[in-house]
Amino acid sequence: MELNLSRSVEQAAFDVEAIATFIAGIQKENGEIPWSIGGKTDPWDHVESAMGLAIAGYLKEAQRAYEWMVESQLEDGSWWAAYRDGVPIDRTKDTNMSSYIAVGVYHYYLITKDVSFLKRMWPTVKAAINYALSLQASTGEVYWAKNADGVIDYMALLTGSSSVYMSIKCALAIAAQLGKKKLEWEKASKKLGYAIKKRPNSFNMIKSRYSMDWYYPVLCGSITEADARRRIEKYWHKFVVPDWGVRCVSDRPWATMAETSELVLTLAAIGEYENAEIIFSWLGDKRYDDGSYWMGVTFPDGVIWPEEKTSWTAAAVLLAYDALNNLTDASVLFNHRFWSDQGFGAPTRTKNVSLLKKRKTWEMPFSYADSTPDDARG
Repeated sequence: MELNLSRSVEQAAFDVEAIATFIAGIQKENGEIPWSIGGKTDPWDHVESAMGLAIAGYLKEAQRAYEWMVESQLEDGSWWAAYRDGVPIDRTKDTNMSSYIAVGVYHYYLITKDVSFLKRMWPTVKAAINYALSLQASTGEVYWAKNADGVIDYMALLTGSSSVYMSIKCALAIAAQLGKKKLEWEKASKKLGYAIKKRPNSFNMIKSRYSMDWYYPVLCGSITEADARRRIEKYWHKFVVPDWGVRCVSDRPWATMAETSELVLTLAAIGEYENAEIIFSWLGDKRYDDGSYWMGVTFPDGVIWPEEKTSWTAAAVLLAYDALNNLTDASVLFNHRFWSDQGFGAPTRTKNVSLLKKRKTWEMPFSYADSTPDDARG
């Protein structure tokens, strides 16, 4: 049965410049990019915002963002989980937040081909990945954090570990560009990928109500091909609400624009461009005049909540748009075929086909022809 997704909103002209200007307007002189004006800064969302700036050609601003990461990195390679006005307000050292610098740096390289930038950032990336892997369990999963006293919290999160997996891939790609061998990272990556695919009980399953636990193992490229398809299909109705977007959590009538954008990235990563484009169209009416996007909206009443205008939400939309429209050479960052060609994941079955042109749509065993937001709850 074909997947029948409606384009309920005519997609308005997408204004890359307005979105990038919004993000740049939040950035501080020292390069730091808070969530919002006067808001907190966390390393993961800071990096994502820098990626959004780079997509739009704001390369100097993106470089300043990465310089802030270099200057604020702690001795063990980590960062505090949150800052406000330069002062740590959450002294947790999160492995996912700390390692994501590798994804941002590689993304910047794909756009600019600037090897000198990779060389400057290498010590920071290497220390960050080593910190994350210092908290890897013998069974592959990565514990989520240490506290300020250095005590490890022996809990592994599926979304977080999936993101760490993506970070290791990017770090290995950086190492390859610089002619460096990191065999211990390769071994750690394989163990982590196996845990994500085969050891679900290694992770805190209470987080399974979050949509990120659904699509992140596919987005990061740990779960690929037919397994990726089955995973997306299995939980589609649990999280996707036609015309509204993707739920943040399965038991709440609240769609969030960042999660919607990340599902677009996930679908594009597995070659599902047509459906990705339709879901992206649902974002068309969920933005402000200044280029920012709503953080979330409740349904069916349509209440914008919260009203905070976040830099990382805008950046997530830019990443999704790039993946669909190939604005930059980083549009393939999450593409499974791109990574399989570099030796990650299952080998591609398609040879001599352009990454940017091969767009095969597969069918899902359901239809939204008669769906309403209420039908998709729960």
